[in-house]
Amino acid sequence: MASPHTPIITCRNISKIYLMGEVEVTALRDVSLDIFEGELVVILGPSGSGKSTLLNIVGGMDTPTKGELFYRDKPLHLADQNELTYYRRNAVGFVFQFYNLMPNLTAYENISLSVQIAESPLSVEETLEKVGLSQRADHFPSQLSGGEQQRIALARAVAKNPDLLLCDEPTGALDLQTGIQVLKLLRDFCESYGKTVLIITHNSEIAKMADRIFYLRDGRLSRIETNENPVPPERVTW
Repeated sequence: MASPHTPIITCRNISKIYLMGEVEVTALRDVSLDIFEGELVVILGPSGSGKSTLLNIVGGMDTPTKGELFYRDKPLHLADQNELTYYRRNAVGFVFQFYNLMPNLTAYENISLSVQIAESPLSVEETLEKVGLSQRADHFPSQLSGGEQQRIALARAVAKNPDLLLCDEPTGALDLQTGIQVLKLLRDFCESYGKTVLIITHNSEIAKMADRIFYLRDGRLSRIETNENPVPPERVTW
């Protein structure tokens, strides 16, 4: 892990309130945290704890109701839509529980989509090789297993060469062995490329492989733990 002195993401007193008709629903309450360069972080909490809201705000897909959010020294809480689009396009890769692949495009073409919009992408061939699916490049999503589709979705995100990889329950739809493959790829991306990986999950076992764990409950950051000896992904079970 990179020296934990340089925050890539800084959240200060982030709150998010949604209006549901005339009712205000508070999803996040004064969350403050730093995410450092080159670390693998897990945000852990039950359903409804605010994990996805925080991920969406960090990823520039949503904005805080109050508080400050910085990417390096850039104040994202003051950014306009064009600036947020630029941030999402070049700095952030997204991996979701459900793969969101384009069904009418091959694996290669799905990855090419992200390469075309990034400023300094990796090659499609390199990322296909990284996820072990070079031989499946010409297959459509319907011809791939769930685990293969998730690995293509991960390759698509990595191919942008983002500073920050945001993962929303990336193993939630996978069996144990396939899930471990995906977790190994996430750890490898963090270590081989020196990138920052943020995983949100309700699965406490996955947290054992993290460098740090942020615990969310009822929209609040309840505690932060540091793993001095993170568990290798292949020893994660659930």
